[in-house]
Amino acid sequence: MSRPEHFVLVHGVGHGAWCWFKVRCHLESAGHKVSCLDLLGHSDPNSILSIQQYDAPLLDFMSHLKQEHEKVILVGHSAGGLSLTHAMHTFKSKIKLAIFVAATMLPWGFHTEQDIKDGVPNLSRFGDVYELTYNSGPDNPPTSLALRKEFQRSILYQMSPVEDSTLACMLLRPWPACISRAQFNKLEGGVEEEIIRRVYIKTSYDNMVSPEQQDAMIRRWPPDDVLVIDSDHSPFFSAAAQLSQLIIKASVVATGN
Repeated sequence: MSRPEHFVLVHGVGHGAWCWFKVRCHLESAGHKVSCLDLLGHSDPNSILSIQQYDAPLLDFMSHLKQEHEKVILVGHSAGGLSLTHAMHTFKSKIKLAIFVAATMLPWGFHTEQDIKDGVPNLSRFGDVYELTYNSGPDNPPTSLALRKEFQRSILYQMSPVEDSTLACMLLRPWPACISRAQFNKLEGGVEEEIIRRVYIKTSYDNMVSPEQQDAMIRRWPPDDVLVIDSDHSPFFSAAAQLSQLIIKASVVATGN
């Protein structure tokens, strides 16, 4: 067995630490330490106005790690990839590897039209899928959004067990709109200059972050390795055992353990 690692699992929008329950079991059964974090916004997403607020639990967690004793492997799903990149900018010396699972992988967040095209899901083919909340007034941008219930399975979980998607649809919450405007400062010595290894796990039948978008982000910011899983957007439900194996494989190959 590979040397035990500490995996920190970061959810995407609308989800929470709960979505990793299967993967956590697999990784812990393999002897690894696993931390699953809840990012902010579940109780009142309209009060979260910046990526700094949203990512606060992850940044706080990273700040309390003892650098001399432990480096972690970050695993981010979907928009959780932005949170990973945020942590990579802030805690470079505490991260052994970053694994992006069907995730937004942009080195500086959303600065250009191309960033938006590659990183923001285009769900127009499904119709009017979002419920928007304008807590700052109708003349201002929305403060939160949610995926309408009738679209949740077809977009997020179409290959997942019905029991899992049913539970997920009961637990999904609106998310802060500021996530789709996340930006990180282009400071000298940022993530592009740092040697933080990255692995991307592509989801072949993804209706949320399309395979074409995933390929575009991979081309623009090439990771150290690309792995593929034949799943929907939520392999932590539809292919949990295989996803866990790929996460362990990525950690072994990328870290040499």
